[in-house]
Amino acid sequence: MLAQSRLPSLLLRLARLRCPAPRLAMSSATGTSTVQQPLNYRGGSRVQPADGGQLEDVFEPATGRVLCKLPCSGEKEVDLAVQSAKAAFKIWSQMSGMERCRVMLEAARIIREQRDEIATMETINNGKSIFEARVDIDISWQCLEYYAGLAGSLAGNAMVFKPSPFTPISAVKLAEIFTEAGVPKGLFNVVQGGAATGQFLCHHPDVAKISFTGSVPTGMKIMEMAAKGIKPVTLELGGKSPLIIFSDADLENAVKGALMANFLTQGEVCCNGTRVFVERKILDTFTKEVVKRTQKIKIGDPLLEDTRMGALINRPHLNRVQGFIKQAKEQGAEVLCGGDLYVPDDPKLKNGFYMRPCVLGNCKDDMTCVKEEIFGPVMAILPFDTEEEVVERANATKFGLAGGVFTRDIQKAHRVVAALKAGMCFINNYNISPVELPFGGYKSSGFGRENGRAAIEYYSQLKTVCVEMGDVESVF
Repeated sequence: MLAQSRLPSLLLRLARLRCPAPRLAMSSATGTSTVQQPLNYRGGSRVQPADGGQLEDVFEPATGRVLCKLPCSGEKEVDLAVQSAKAAFKIWSQMSGMERCRVMLEAARIIREQRDEIATMETINNGKSIFEARVDIDISWQCLEYYAGLAGSLAGNAMVFKPSPFTPISAVKLAEIFTEAGVPKGLFNVVQGGAATGQFLCHHPDVAKISFTGSVPTGMKIMEMAAKGIKPVTLELGGKSPLIIFSDADLENAVKGALMANFLTQGEVCCNGTRVFVERKILDTFTKEVVKRTQKIKIGDPLLEDTRMGALINRPHLNRVQGFIKQAKEQGAEVLCGGDLYVPDDPKLKNGFYMRPCVLGNCKDDMTCVKEEIFGPVMAILPFDTEEEVVERANATKFGLAGGVFTRDIQKAHRVVAALKAGMCFINNYNISPVELPFGGYKSSGFGRENGRAAIEYYSQLKTVCVEMGDVESVF
């Protein structure tokens, strides 16, 4: 979480598809949830936006049902949220480090206590399996506990958070938890909406820092808006990351790693290793095993314990992923498994946004499916012959978020990851991110870091104070 480093005013956080987890009128069954309370949060309570008015449908991906109509926040509502944050920051920054630490630890405790409730909200709103959602919630409280230990030397931040309009629900729950834990009312505010709401935030003169997770084109616009106010930005803009499998790798672990690198959260993970480079001498064996394991992935109701792949976020995105697969076939790639729409047996899921995880073979570096981020469950397998060749090809991309290597030769592993132009590299595993490890990208994948001590630098301002205790020596 981001409310624990030194900044004089407040920061803005805009998110894409993932946000940590309003009370729903709900049961634990898929297809029964409704959202009845306001989804904006200001001054320590839920509120309807003061202006705006445009309504956006919020879907339950598993069923295709509309959970609610989301009112988008206008310029007045954004200003009220910012003013609320400014007022709360004056209180928060004057609290002792121990007091701030206790509040963060209490928030972590509440998240742990409400783990299943929050995970269920996440699953209902974003379609991922309940199994994965629980892991996300665990990471949330661990993150708070980690930074609580650093709170004593920092003044903190106030925050205005704009979630993705596709996943607005759980951010408000987080806001309520912070209030319950004891943060000053207004320290953490939530405004809902789309691009216009984000623009109001970016242009607001009292927003001192902008952090954005999303697409490259939107990230460029965020930078342009921030530049007009001379505001620092942190950008996490996705990727097309390489996963390199050498012939001396443990095959079982390499196959598991490839699945973890591609199919978590239905492939909707920015750092996924979707370009899987496999040394030619093991290409057939590796590919056969990956296809076999991929075909066994349990798709369906994300609230069922044994489901491992739920529904994509919405129908337009599902169609977009399908379009990438169609284009891949037209350009000569071979669909080795999956890629088609999936309709679960349960009637209530028939309108959900499901597809079978896809493995593409016969891929070439110049294919669209290899160059562009698909953000769906689509793995592209590419053969290589030499270390030098695969490093050059792995780096031949505008992105640079992550990369991975599987090999028993630890010297080779370090040599290759040192050469990869990527911010987060894995050796003999993939998509594991303890909160102690900084996360962020190179090139068009953005800049700045989340997690670890390194993140403090990107959410802080350094002040230098020089005090003279003696007499002034002057040359005049």
